[in-house]
Amino acid sequence: MKHVIAFDVSMGKSFMVVYNPLKTCELEKEIMHTRPEFLELKRIIEDIKIDFGELPHIVFEATGVYSRQLQRFMQENGYSYCLLNPLESKIQCDSLRIHKTDRSDAHKLAITHFSNERRVHADDNDVYLQLKGLSRHYGELDDELSIIRNRLHRVTQETFPEIEQVFKSKSELFLNFVQLYPHPDLILNHSKTVIKNRILANTEKRMSTVIAEKKALELLEAAMQSYPAVSKEDVRCDQARSYANRYQELLLQKEGCIAKMISLAAPLAEYDILLSIPGIGANTAVRLIAEIGDIRRFDNHKQLNAYAGIDIRRFQSGKTFYKDKINKRGNKHLRKILYIIIQNMIKQRRFGGNHIVNYYDKLKMQPYNKCHKVASIACVNKLLKNIFYLVTHDLDYDYRLAASS
Repeated sequence: MKHVIAFDVSMGKSFMVVYNPLKTCELEKEIMHTRPEFLELKRIIEDIKIDFGELPHIVFEATGVYSRQLQRFMQENGYSYCLLNPLESKIQCDSLRIHKTDRSDAHKLAITHFSNERRVHADDNDVYLQLKGLSRHYGELDDELSIIRNRLHRVTQETFPEIEQVFKSKSELFLNFVQLYPHPDLILNHSKTVIKNRILANTEKRMSTVIAEKKALELLEAAMQSYPAVSKEDVRCDQARSYANRYQELLLQKEGCIAKMISLAAPLAEYDILLSIPGIGANTAVRLIAEIGDIRRFDNHKQLNAYAGIDIRRFQSGKTFYKDKINKRGNKHLRKILYIIIQNMIKQRRFGGNHIVNYYDKLKMQPYNKCHKVASIACVNKLLKNIFYLVTHDLDYDYRLAASS
């Protein structure tokens, strides 16, 4: 057995212990995540390599953003390391006596390394890391968009509630007109022709003058009938303009984010394979790749299921049997995307054959008679199995082959 260096990582620092092959601690110290301290760490590792002719085993937990600096140090210096899932680490290090400190955690990681077979972490391709970062940013933009949408709805109900009946609340025209006319009194100052021209100027869609004139009349009628809760000088009119503007900015950022992801993912072989599956478009394809990473690192589709958190959790004790449920210990972002894909497949069934939809229909019929969510998760399981097979065998989707299997 080699020397073992274990780290308990926290924000901006780590507690490090060094154990020799005789399971004796030779060094323990706290290191800050700074350039000088990492240079000192490199000296310690290189000294062990020179004295004993081999690099030590290095082990630490994945602690989100806090362990990234240590990971980068290992990657740049070419050191192999074991990156443990916190749950895996807890199971291996737990004992009857609860005594948890940074110091004790580092010692436990080192001692248990002698008795556990831990897989050396394989660094992901930089493309997958970039895609994952963009995917998480896309999710944050989507969450913020939902918040802004609710705020915009609330404030327009006070300033000009009827405008949501004239234009669709997520449309470009709605957002532009809220910025132009957040209050009905502002519209009444203009003629039908002016409003019609404003409608044509504030949409990128090809709209005829007849339809624009009809919309202008609807808007003028709504403005005359409206009795808002505030006056046109109220600050909530400015808030409506601000929320509508922010909503448009977020939509543009989301589009830009997806465009970047597509440019990064397009050269990957799995991108075209995913696009060949009905119900998966460019948006969901790149986000799938981002959340799964390199799918070839999994040995089988069951490992992929566990990574997504849809593997079955079963509990039975004596005569007590609990209902089977999915674990939900995996990647929640990936589960969400997969669930959305299944709903898209069900909605788009009329556009072509899809054996996943056929399987969903089968589960909804007697004698199975599964509820919608249970049937959807079963379809997610089948979809992941198919994606794994197609990508690892470099095949495009073929309904005839899939339906006959």
